[in-house]
Amino acid sequence: MPSTQYALSYPHRVIGNRIRELRQSRRMTVRDLASHAGVSTGLVSQVERGLTDPSLETLRRLSAALGLPLFDLFRQDDPDDVAVVRRDRRIVVRSPQGGVEYTRVSAGSARLEVLEGALEPGGASSEACYSHPSEECVVVLSGSLVVEAGESRHELGPGDSCTFDSRVPHRYVNEGGEPARFLVSVTPPSR
Repeated sequence: MPSTQYALSYPHRVIGNRIRELRQSRRMTVRDLASHAGVSTGLVSQVERGLTDPSLETLRRLSAALGLPLFDLFRQDDPDDVAVVRRDRRIVVRSPQGGVEYTRVSAGSARLEVLEGALEPGGASSEACYSHPSEECVVVLSGSLVVEAGESRHELGPGDSCTFDSRVPHRYVNEGGEPARFLVSVTPPSR
């Protein structure tokens, strides 16, 4: 796993195949998907063939271009009425550049997405603030976290929470000296 991209506890060929299937089911060409996602056709082709590890930002762009939540790229099965996600079967996405890691706690394709986040000291959830049409609630489990939303900053400690309209550009930053752990609930799941 290249340290310049992201680490994913999921086979890259599987996600590439999933992206190809989703693209084809929408009758999109590689060029169409690349254009809608704002990436090169070569990158889409390499991702679909499992030849490269796309960045977290690339995955966000591809999922938005396909019109589905990011973690739906990793779903393989239809959801059950009751879904149990075992700790050792969770999907994990890491971005070494920002020091952020997200683990999906909720099952895929639900109307509510719950993620467990970990953010290293000095890290941020994204390079710039990011928006999506959802509502979001973050609860700090340990460490400290700054929520940047619009023009405001909210410093949170263990047990503190913050709820906001995700259409407001936002990101999470760890300005503390220890890793921050937090839960994020998003409804509907971010695209």
